[in-house]
Amino acid sequence: MWRNTRSGWGVISILFHWLSAVTIIGLFVLGWWMTGLGYYDPWYNQAPWIHRSIGVLLLFATVARIVWRLIQPTPEAEGSRLERLAAHVGHIGLYVVLLLVIVSGYLISTANGRGISVFGWFDVPAVLHGLPNQASLAGDIHWYSAIVLMLLAAGHALAAIKHHWHNRHATLVRMVNPAYSQKQD
Repeated sequence: MWRNTRSGWGVISILFHWLSAVTIIGLFVLGWWMTGLGYYDPWYNQAPWIHRSIGVLLLFATVARIVWRLIQPTPEAEGSRLERLAAHVGHIGLYVVLLLVIVSGYLISTANGRGISVFGWFDVPAVLHGLPNQASLAGDIHWYSAIVLMLLAAGHALAAIKHHWHNRHATLVRMVNPAYSQKQD
């Protein structure tokens, strides 16, 4: 039940998926909201600190998720050959763009040479800083890649809904019910 099978996702993969989804959407909303804060707003310093802290934790979770995915079997994809290929390319795209968002956010936050305090628990050092226009360039990349990530995630969700309602595939059921894979194997 904890591990993936060829017919379904295990609890760990399901938790990684849904916690990442909620976190990514939350970070996007928080990031969009905080760009409109004025200097004297009480959240002016607090919101970016929360955004950065959660972003670093998301990086660790994403790396763990990728490792978990590499060492676990992947359930067989449903649909036509083209749909399976699109799903595979789409998943890779989601991971690549997610990592681009996170790395560019890190480069914005560390451009001044200071590390990132993660909720005061530990600091992530600034290993690359002082590049010309680092914060501005990384900021543009961060914003536009975050938008691309939201579009890819929306396409991902729509494809899952299409497979569930139109094709009557178990794609969505497998991502919400770890017991499904146990019944099939």
